Amino acid sequence: MDAESTKEVDEVALASVAAEALGKGSGDIADAFRELDMENYDEEDDDGLGDAYYPSSELDPYLKDKDDNDSEEEEDMIIRAEDSIIVCARNEEEISQLEVYILEDTEDGPNLYVHHDIIISAFPLCTAWLDCPLKGGERGNFIAVGSMEPSIEIWDLDIIDEVEPSLVLGGIDECLEKKKKRKKKPKFKEDSHTDAVLGLAWNKEFRNILASASADKKVKIWDVATGKCSITMEHHSDKARIKPYSLFYHWLEDIVQAVAFSHHVPQILLSGSFDHSIVMKDGRKPSHSGYRWSVVADVESLAWDPHTEHSFVVSLENGMIQGFDIRAASSSSDAELKPSFTIHAHDKPASTISYNPSIPNLLASGSIDKMVKLWDLSNNQPSCISSRNPKAGAVFSVSFSQENPLWLAIGGSKGILDVWDTSSEAGVAKKYSKNIDKKS
Repeated sequence: MDAESTKEVDEVALASVAAEALGKGSGDIADAFRELDMENYDEEDDDGLGDAYYPSSELDPYLKDKDDNDSEEEEDMIIRAEDSIIVCARNEEEISQLEVYILEDTEDGPNLYVHHDIIISAFPLCTAWLDCPLKGGERGNFIAVGSMEPSIEIWDLDIIDEVEPSLVLGGIDECLEKKKKRKKKPKFKEDSHTDAVLGLAWNKEFRNILASASADKKVKIWDVATGKCSITMEHHSDKARIKPYSLFYHWLEDIVQAVAFSHHVPQILLSGSFDHSIVMKDGRKPSHSGYRWSVVADVESLAWDPHTEHSFVVSLENGMIQGFDIRAASSSSDAELKPSFTIHAHDKPASTISYNPSIPNLLASGSIDKMVKLWDLSNNQPSCISSRNPKAGAVFSVSFSQENPLWLAIGGSKGILDVWDTSSEAGVAKKYSKNIDKKS
């Protein structure tokens, strides 16, 4: 027996011993060794592909699973038209950003997760959504951000990992800054705000129009299609006041805190200030001084009633909420215009309010006292139908959902975004059961 035959016998014998240990027959193992043909393992098979490759990943059967995973990941990154979105402005460890959340309706209630985030340049103070084409582009999904800077940044929410805003309104003129030899007051772009932007409002009818309110005491109207300021208004008075709870200022002058366009007559704009007044201006009468309502404390926020064209509410630094009827202002701009109702709503500043877009007379309010409350305003006789401490800290913002009208988004000083399904509250279910049935 030659050496080669001896080697093969030894291998078969070894395989037989191993097979017996496993309780298997030696014949099967020996046949398996012969089929492997290990001696010719490295030789190229003339019928194989050799060094050839598939012209595309789609044709490679071994990449099918990978492609499927990539497709699923790409699908997850798409924001669909039917998705409910919440944009949360946040500052944490000196990093300011916008977090874009997707809100899903599940059997267990609202499910909230971050889709992507956008790093912004300064501490955010206010936002406004808009869909106007920017500089001749397509209708999109944009958000305007006011901050501690005098500029307004507009970001495209549909672009992942965006590093620059699509448009910047106003701000410091960097070209002029570089030419300065000595450190002096900053040079601003033409028609820019010169201080922090505290309030923003988008006009849903004239979709290229954005209003802004600033600590420089001015209200500006911007055309986002051209990136230019078309109107500047200075109709709030001048005196210095202290705002003890403010995170941003120790001494605050009569800044303009909030602006709001009417839902029904889009030429009408409200502005609220720390001069203890609300002013209504009509763009169809530019020479008119407007109508003024006096209140007893600094204005925190404004909201038009989406269900009637003649009513709005204002929340104040002393915790009160007041409602007004603009029909009382039709006779004289000098008359004392009294509120339709007054609510002693909170123990500390009522920082935010939101009308329900689908259910008449339902208003939400949030406060520095950490509470969120729901109010029924029927017949100008307000009543509190539910309240909650969402554990979000001082509440800075509340907003009802457009798609699910009884969901309320809540943001506060703890950096927590909470969604309150108010339909689960007994007072809401009892009062608005018909509306809930219609929406379900």
